[in-house]
Amino acid sequence: METDATKQRKQFYRDYASGQWSMSDLCDRYGISRPTGYKWVQRIEHEGMHAVSDRSRAPARHPNQTPELIERKILALRERYGWGATKLRQIIQRKHPAWRVPARSTINELLDRHGKLRKNRRRRIWKHPGTVRLETAGPNQIWPADFKGQFKTGDGNYCYPLTVTDHFSRMLLLCKGLDSVRVEGTRPAFRGLFREYGLPDAIRTDNGAPFASGGICGLTRLNVWWMKLGIIHQRIRPASPQQNGQHERMHRDLKREATRPPADNLKKQQRLLDQFQHRYNHERPHDALGGDFPADRWTPSRKEYTSRPKPPNYPGHFEVRRVSACGTFRMKSGQYYLSKALLGEDVGFEEIDDEIWNIVYYNTILGRIDLKTGKITGNEKV
Repeated sequence: METDATKQRKQFYRDYASGQWSMSDLCDRYGISRPTGYKWVQRIEHEGMHAVSDRSRAPARHPNQTPELIERKILALRERYGWGATKLRQIIQRKHPAWRVPARSTINELLDRHGKLRKNRRRRIWKHPGTVRLETAGPNQIWPADFKGQFKTGDGNYCYPLTVTDHFSRMLLLCKGLDSVRVEGTRPAFRGLFREYGLPDAIRTDNGAPFASGGICGLTRLNVWWMKLGIIHQRIRPASPQQNGQHERMHRDLKREATRPPADNLKKQQRLLDQFQHRYNHERPHDALGGDFPADRWTPSRKEYTSRPKPPNYPGHFEVRRVSACGTFRMKSGQYYLSKALLGEDVGFEEIDDEIWNIVYYNTILGRIDLKTGKITGNEKV
């Protein structure tokens, strides 16, 4: 039977082979060093998936095996006092200074072998939102999204074109003129997109409204909804549009072909946007695609949209709190502000140290709270 560590190494390689993640991002995500990451990749590529199974590190000979007398003494003290390896080692050294007392790690191995070691619960590795390298190996892995700069139509009203593309195929999936960037108009546009084409693995945006806020983890009602649907929200660095460069180049074409001059009103402007979308996807060869049309490279997502996402399922050792209408939650004797974007949502809290708790929503770590000081820090400092 495969161990959890073996499954983790295999999933690490699958993520690496997908091309969606850089080695640095993957190693941060899995909590390992880059040399270890490269070692797993090289071992699998040379020997196959079975090569990352746990290997025995036991030596053929045991010249430094702990004497039986010392073993019995350690086990007896453990049984009597329940002390850990460090304290057991110290007390034996005091009582028997002439003995060659084993190292702390050796004592831990001894306790483990006899079933006397209390192992800490293995902590889940949580996904962190943020910027990763923009690399895809197939459709629907990353959908860049943005608002093309607003402009006025002939009747004096503003038009805000909301655009979404598929990074792999360059397919322009959504090109809709809205009268503002408020969530009230943006969310229905995404809902219609998801119903028609399915869900992506990730959506990549800038840090402006309605995609992100200045609060913890950049939470807004829009990206909280994406999290509930299982979509990772990637945010580019502030003032770094080049991190969505492909999408920005499409915007230049849209501006030239569909907004100059603007139409008389929003309804007529939408016709121009629809015409541009069809032309961009089905009639305009793309050099980066070898002269193919985006529609030739794109297929709908297999992840179907649901209007009733499953509630979060936190591990049993989590504390779960519901966020109030004011954006607050209660922990022990205190009340703390988190975000109004999580109104009515259940948030998980995982204690990682004395009075230090990770704040988790679905499978995303939002930040950390220190109950001794009441201070909450965002995930960029976790």
